[in-house]
Amino acid sequence: MGLVQTVGVVLHPQRDCSAALGTILDWAQERAVTVLGLAAEVERLACEAVPVSEVELLDRAGLLVSLGGDGTMLRSMRLVEGRKTPVLGVNVGRLGFLAEVDVVDLPTALSAIDEHQYTIEPRTSVGTVLPDGTPVTAFNDIALVRVPGDGLAAVEITVEGLHFVRYAADAVIVSTPTGSTAYSFSAGGPIVSPTVEGLLVGAAAAHSAFNRSLVLALDESLVLDVLPTSGRLAVEVDGIVRGFAEPGDRLPITPSRDAARVVRLGHTTFYERARRKLRVYGSAEVD
Repeated sequence: MGLVQTVGVVLHPQRDCSAALGTILDWAQERAVTVLGLAAEVERLACEAVPVSEVELLDRAGLLVSLGGDGTMLRSMRLVEGRKTPVLGVNVGRLGFLAEVDVVDLPTALSAIDEHQYTIEPRTSVGTVLPDGTPVTAFNDIALVRVPGDGLAAVEITVEGLHFVRYAADAVIVSTPTGSTAYSFSAGGPIVSPTVEGLLVGAAAAHSAFNRSLVLALDESLVLDVLPTSGRLAVEVDGIVRGFAEPGDRLPITPSRDAARVVRLGHTTFYERARRKLRVYGSAEVD
């Protein structure tokens, strides 16, 4: 008997995932494997996947397959946060960092997983509690972003109880290594291997002489304080606005090791994906 008995699928909300889902269903039918999907997602495709609630999907699926891009993969990782369920990312559309295979490679990938021929890449998450008491978790980043017309993001960074630096910027970003190629990268941050255990703290368009990023260990305490001179800030969690922060608000940052497990089959490396996605070619002076 193979490793996979029940597969859960998470679909991109807009892209056509019917071909990818059909490939999974054909593979599963040959092996008497059950395919589950979130009811609101699979019912719009009129397919043979079993529609279930989010709770049932997470309780029953031995493998979660994300069909879409990086956003869908991040959502899938947030769904399984803290569980041991492996997540396979499948490109449906644009090339992403997190997806492991294209649709044409799905049968081979599923068979490899079924035969235990894969590795797991653990991913760090970062969480906080919003001013209204809502807990949130991200696998890329949490950012405090200026609201147009409301002034700059003025945020104090406190590390290990020390008031280390005050940023005045368009945004202050706390990123995981996974998110180093997202918002943090656009703000001048480094490319970091997703296997590194740490957090990056940086500012986008900093209005000060100090505009460097910080790299912190996961065990070091981190708090963001919105200063009295700050405007109202949107709190973006993996690029989605989840709330707002006002002057005087405090956001404690809590990272979690091994919060999600991403399937790797060994066909490409993180650096190959990063070089291709970010178009890293180097200087013409060395050619």
